[in-house]
Amino acid sequence: MLENSAAITSTKNSIAKQFRKLHQAKERRRQNTFLLEGTHLLQEACAVGYPLNQIAVTEAWCRNHGALLEQFQHLDADIHLVSANVLDSMCTTVSPDGVVATAQRMVSPAVNDASVSLGVALERLQDPGNLGTVIRTATGAGCDRIWLTTNSVDVDHPKVLRATAGQWFRLTPQTVPSLADLGSLDVQLVATTPTASLDYWDLDLRQPTVFLMGNEGAGLSEQSMTLATHRVKIPLAADVESLNVAIATALLLYEAKRQRRQG
Repeated sequence: MLENSAAITSTKNSIAKQFRKLHQAKERRRQNTFLLEGTHLLQEACAVGYPLNQIAVTEAWCRNHGALLEQFQHLDADIHLVSANVLDSMCTTVSPDGVVATAQRMVSPAVNDASVSLGVALERLQDPGNLGTVIRTATGAGCDRIWLTTNSVDVDHPKVLRATAGQWFRLTPQTVPSLADLGSLDVQLVATTPTASLDYWDLDLRQPTVFLMGNEGAGLSEQSMTLATHRVKIPLAADVESLNVAIATALLLYEAKRQRRQG
């Protein structure tokens, strides 16, 4: 328990207001700060040593999560005890479990500052659930890097973070103005299109590869399609136009993983 701490009980408190500001994308970008909601996300953040700025907890949460609270108390973060209704106002989730924190977004390395064995580049992705699922899948497949164009959903949207099940901290997407920024990488750039003659499993994916994935409805722009060094298709049954972008990304990544394991 937090000793000698009186709980914040007013939703008009300045700390509560500061957390609520981060519900808005423009404010997260302005402050370069984002929200972490829920016990699991904060456990994952602590597991990788991701620095936290402020943490708000309820008394009930403290009673049930003594070990994690002790970890918090060893961090260079401000911890605030708040009432349940105040914490509800600070979160974007409908039924928060008693803890929420803020953290600073890390500075990403330049595109050409790291070697890439396997990566994903996403253009104009709009659905936070799709982005979160791609991040979670890419982490599981052993990706090195993920890039996201700046005209996509916010990389630190609360729904993105929840959909990653905590893997966001292990493979945080880097934002780029356009996929053309990846042209300096010494990799093969692979795009999917139903008009390709090559099935995706017939391409040699054992060499350094970045998959170019497009918008949920429109797919890749023509400009980004021209960047591709290889075009492949995912065979579909008759009358099926396309797959969900997260599912398509998973198929490609795990085919690369399969080939590399066999190779």
